Amino acid sequence: MAKRKRLSIDPIPAGIETKSMMPPVGGAPIAQVAGSAAEAAAMREMSDYLAEARAKGLLLTTLPLAKIELDHLERDRLLAEDEEMEALLASLRVRGQQTPIEVARLQGDPRERYGLISGMRRVTALRRLFDETGEARFARVTARVLPPTNAAEAYTAMVEENEIRADLSFWERARVVLKAVEAGAFPDRASALKGLYGSVSRAKRSKIGSFVTVVAALDGRLRFPTALSEKRGLALAKALSDPAALPRIEAALRDADPQDAEAEQALLMRALAPAPKPPAPPRAPAPVTVAREGDRLIVSGPGVDAALLRDLRKWLSDRV
Repeated sequence: MAKRKRLSIDPIPAGIETKSMMPPVGGAPIAQVAGSAAEAAAMREMSDYLAEARAKGLLLTTLPLAKIELDHLERDRLLAEDEEMEALLASLRVRGQQTPIEVARLQGDPRERYGLISGMRRVTALRRLFDETGEARFARVTARVLPPTNAAEAYTAMVEENEIRADLSFWERARVVLKAVEAGAFPDRASALKGLYGSVSRAKRSKIGSFVTVVAALDGRLRFPTALSEKRGLALAKALSDPAALPRIEAALRDADPQDAEAEQALLMRALAPAPKPPAPPRAPAPVTVAREGDRLIVSGPGVDAALLRDLRKWLSDRV
């Protein structure tokens, strides 16, 4: 039989390192690289998602109250000491802030300031609580940072948020129309009314437009403007179409001192009442002609009537 040849391998010289061609236990380097790449891709995706969400104003953050500029916009809601504010203060004391405010980063301000879009009452309440208690939890506010907007968009965002959350009076709704025009956000009242209240019904927008006339005439002159009812406000708007109405109202307000909303509105309604007509000037007596024919007196003319006849008879009776 043929002899099998054996393959002989010379021994490896000492000092030469060898590495197995088999993958080490626990995973190959390729798997490690692939895992790192997937992790990096996931991190980039998450970072892009967060950046996009932040740009769209979808993320909440906490900001120092001191960085919030309240006068960024002329507010549509006029603050007053009422039961709603007291209820908000009590809720913040017990539960903290539940609803975020909305702000926009003020561009070009190196101090990192934020203009308030919506949440005036929440910020006001938190500041009051911080002043009263000094507690750190009242020094910061949860906020949604909206992307930079122009003035018209900012006013619209404020109005839309308050239309959902707050029961604003017609006076407050109309006042922000005027203030938005004054701030240059809209060129005129008509465009401001349509831009700010384009989502409400046409009937409601028409009523707000009527109140704009009232606010333009009486802003700063009423003590209780937000209490002006819809019915009385519309009556005021109609009456102000008469140029003589405003001077009467101004005179009535100047000479009175109403202590509550009802007294003030009653005063307004009295001022709107039509002025009494002056009494008619006395009529000149109609001419009467008296002629004598023998022993007869003949009385004639337009003034001869039943009253004259009655007076003559009485005079003759007294004379006899």
